[in-house]
Amino acid sequence: MPNRPRIILAHDWLCGLRGGELVLDALARLISSIGDVAGLYTMFDDGRPLTPAINVLPKTVAMIGRLPLASTSLRRWLLPLYPSAVEDLSRRLAREHARQPIDLVVSTSSAAMKGLRPPTGVPHLCYIHSPARYLWSQGHEYAKKSRARALGLAAFGPRLRRWDRVTASTVTRFVANSHHTAALTAACYGIKRAKVHVVHPPIRTEAFTPPPPGTQRDDFWLLVSALEPYKRIDLAIAAANLARARLVIAGSGSHEAQLRRQAEALPSARIEFVGRVSDERLQELFRTARLFVHPQIEDFGMTAVEAQASGLPVVAFAQGGALDTVRDGITGALFRAPSPEALAEAARRCPKDADQACRANALGFTQARFDQAMATHISELLGSSQTLVPSA
Repeated sequence: MPNRPRIILAHDWLCGLRGGELVLDALARLISSIGDVAGLYTMFDDGRPLTPAINVLPKTVAMIGRLPLASTSLRRWLLPLYPSAVEDLSRRLAREHARQPIDLVVSTSSAAMKGLRPPTGVPHLCYIHSPARYLWSQGHEYAKKSRARALGLAAFGPRLRRWDRVTASTVTRFVANSHHTAALTAACYGIKRAKVHVVHPPIRTEAFTPPPPGTQRDDFWLLVSALEPYKRIDLAIAAANLARARLVIAGSGSHEAQLRRQAEALPSARIEFVGRVSDERLQELFRTARLFVHPQIEDFGMTAVEAQASGLPVVAFAQGGALDTVRDGITGALFRAPSPEALAEAARRCPKDADQACRANALGFTQARFDQAMATHISELLGSSQTLVPSA
């Protein structure tokens, strides 16, 4: 029996369980079924358990990530040191390869880990969620958060963008989470668009399911998101006020206090903040809301597909990953102007009784489909004569 390939995983940071970590979990389980995960390399790790598949992996943390408080919110202030952290991990990776050869590096990146340098002759597959947003697409939004952050991005941004572009050459193959991300990756790194592949993230369609047939949905809008400026929750609040709709907002973040003040300043608004919710509570909200509001530009937008898996139609801004996931007039409604009026109008024409159409659309984003596509990419980079098949 041939030796199982030794594969290294790399991820920007292990500091909470969000969409990127769910993809990392899927990759860890997939790779464990077709090879051996020789380790997980990361810049920061706050020590919290994430998922069983991630928790069991031997972890290598960059030197700066082991500094006191570095793996808390302080990590964002260490942005100028990210290239040094990735270089530190690259040297450790080279030593590990010299100790026992590695066959493949698989990184997931929305910040800096795509810059991890593989040992000579070892291919590097990068599953890219987005080129670093604070450098390329949303720097102005991050700069709004504080004057210190704005000054930091102005001072270090040009050097970091040069580093980010140059280190794209360490990647043998980019796999993007959406066509939007693929186009952005090609533009930022000077790569032909045809060279960036697309594999949509896996959605937990077995966990998120429609309500029983005949169930009457409540008359409220639902928004599930981190409460950050670029998520455009302010737009949803203003639109709900215009439409006289009840809006339930699940999530937390740095923008919460400002959003609450906005809602309180609208006397007739019916806005309810419920904070971060469990999966069980989220399932209940998906199964009882009338529509899901997705007002931001997302690289992919997993919650919009989770909503559809639950039979819930989506009102989404017609840019970013929503163009891959929402079928206008069938599983939701797209709006093209970032205004409360446009969002409210889309909500009025959002299809009702769309449970079956939404569910059918969401089943195009299953774990099995993700596993099959990623196993093909992995086998091609390993030089396998046939596609590796994940074990049951």
